Amino acid sequence: MRRGLFRRREHPLPSLNTSSLPDLIFTVLFFFMIVTHMRDVDLKVHYVVPQGTEVQKMMPKSAVTHIYIGRVQGLPTDSFCIQLNNQLATVGDIRAFVETERARMSADDRARMLVSIKADRDVPYGMIAEVKQALQQSFALKVSYSATETGGSVNSQQENKTK
Repeated sequence: MRRGLFRRREHPLPSLNTSSLPDLIFTVLFFFMIVTHMRDVDLKVHYVVPQGTEVQKMMPKSAVTHIYIGRVQGLPTDSFCIQLNNQLATVGDIRAFVETERARMSADDRARMLVSIKADRDVPYGMIAEVKQALQQSFALKVSYSATETGGSVNSQQENKTK
């Protein structure tokens, strides 16, 4: 028998079909854009959330305004600061802050406006009382305190204040 009679032909490998690759990439991109939550506020204060036993979920986030109270790095450990949006503030600035937040909300959200106080667990109650007094003067009467449940999920306990 002759060796050259049955020769194997060399077939080139077919190229990879990449026509659906852009669709796949855009699908993944849209997925991450929908799922990812962008933080609106850069935290300048550091706080350790206290734990609570009777916690509840908050209402829709569009009606919630946050006030952060905690320690600022570089300051003495016994001094606490208030952060409103991206700025450090004083208790006197809370009234203008609430009015600004109310102005940016829709009419439905204004009626349901809730102020969430996210305070360090070591903040003296006198400071929280001052913040609550300023909120009362600006007619922000629905206040919640952020806490973690013993299991670890972040929720808040709501308190309805009246004058």
